[in-house]
Formats: sequence, C-alpha cells, structure tokens
Amino acid sequence: MKKLLLFGLICLTALIGSAKDLKTLRVTTLPQMSCSNCENKIKKNIRFEKGVHQISTDLKGQVVTVVYDADKTDEEKIIKAFDKIKYKAIILDEGRNSAAADSCRNCSKTTGKN
Repeated sequence: MKKLLLFGLICLTALIGSAKDLKTLRVTTLPQMSCSNCENKIKKNIRFEKGVHQISTDLKGQVVTVVYDADKTDEEKIIKAFDKIKYKAIILDEGRNSAAADSCRNCSKTTGKN
C-alpha cells in the first residue's frame, strides 16, 4: 500500500512539474481577412510556429486567436510570423473591435482587388 501511495505521489509531482504555461493571444490583421482563403493562409502558416498549440479564426469578427506555450514562444515571435505571410497582426484588448481595412490581396483568391 505504501508503494502504491508513493508511486501515486511521484506521478502527481511529475504531472504538475510538466504543466505547460499556455497563453492566449487575440489579434486582428491588416489587411483584414475577407475570405476563407485568407483564413486558411493564416491557419496553415501560423500553426507551424514553435509553441503554437491552437489557432482559430473568426472571419466575421476579424479576430485570430492563438493559444501558445509561453515557455517556447512569445507574442513578439507570433507577430513576426504574421509579418512573414504579409499580414500585420494587431493585438486586441478586451472589448476592442478590429481595425478597419478591406483588402484581399494577400490570399491566393483572385478578386480583382489590389
């Protein structure tokens, strides 16, 4: 019984020690996402950045939410990842609406806009 209790405590300590420091970053982009191709471009590229665990986009609300491991990356590195794909990421404060812009020139969809 003592061995089982000791083993349980060791496992619990190891589990607590390996807990990740997950943080959430909410941004809007310039130019704004105006179609599903824009969303897909962002998702496909940002999800491969080191430390990114989850990425979701809201086309209507113009918000990109990135859940990342703060031990492996930080907000600055994620913002630079957006720069690589020709988007400027603007960090959103709680309750703040997205910035205004209307362009689809950065995605692969041909819309006639430039």
